[in-house]
Amino acid sequence: MRKIFLSMVFIVALCILGFTFYSTSSYREPGTYPETTLIIEPHTGVQQTLSQLHAAGLTPPMIVTALPVVMSHQYSALKAGEYHFMPGLTPAQIITQIARGEIVVHKITIPEGWNSYQVRMAFMAEPLLNGDVPEIAEGSVLPDTMHFTRGEQRSAVLARMQKAQVELLFTKLWPMRDTDLPISTPQEAIALASVVEKETGVASERAMVAGVFTNRLRQGMMLQSDPTVVYGIEVMRGGVPMGRPLSKADLATDTPYNSYMRAGLPPTPICHPGKAALEAALHPAATDGLYFVATGTGGHHFAATLAGHEKNVAAYHAVMHDEPSAPVRPAKARKRARLH
Repeated sequence: MRKIFLSMVFIVALCILGFTFYSTSSYREPGTYPETTLIIEPHTGVQQTLSQLHAAGLTPPMIVTALPVVMSHQYSALKAGEYHFMPGLTPAQIITQIARGEIVVHKITIPEGWNSYQVRMAFMAEPLLNGDVPEIAEGSVLPDTMHFTRGEQRSAVLARMQKAQVELLFTKLWPMRDTDLPISTPQEAIALASVVEKETGVASERAMVAGVFTNRLRQGMMLQSDPTVVYGIEVMRGGVPMGRPLSKADLATDTPYNSYMRAGLPPTPICHPGKAALEAALHPAATDGLYFVATGTGGHHFAATLAGHEKNVAAYHAVMHDEPSAPVRPAKARKRARLH
């Protein structure tokens, strides 16, 4: 009996050793699966995770991978999330990727110059985010590309973009502003930057445009900016884009944002300005300019006098092959604004 017992122990030991060798070998053998994305839901147990990996063709059966996972001390470290596995990984590499939480990261991009209506639409159109979008104060978002994980709350991603704007403006830019500006609060800086953002997309012009508007504010002149008129009309329409050029009737429409009829900055920003526009508003170019008009070929001509401005307007119409049919507006020639 003793010999039989010892023989059985020996056989069992061999089986255990053989299974251990097989499972550890399989654990380090590259797979033959295609490029695969897998979502491990929160609160998924280890056994369920290993079974899910096997069902996706990524690893051997759970009974084979369980022992190496335990031996690697990763049994309690597996994390939920969305994972992307390239072909040729071993089960060990796949498990390590999950244990480290190397989840797929997605991104959403908010361009400079978008208004809150556009930002909200972009967030709501992103199917990998969850939840509603809270009310967005105009100018409160720092345009950028923000990364997020599948299923994250829209409000959380938005809050990170708003926090980034606060940190940039209040911590870095506002304390370093020029000391002689005709603005007294960070919110006024955002409002001015938002007009600069919408007036020009030429990086080298931002400071000059800001300088013109700064001079106008100092002298109590109206800003006479087309984008403020556009924004005021779109606010009246519930954020629906105009979808057409400005008309004389639009310029005569009295809204709180019509800077042809009201002096000073608009009551709120008219978009979410980027870092460069904020910097321009806080460090405008030292210029005597009071006017600017589109060149017709990109960029603007700037002038310090109305006479100089009128010459620039004539040059603009010559380029556009369009003689002016209405009196020249004092801020600039009629340059149609459009939302990007």
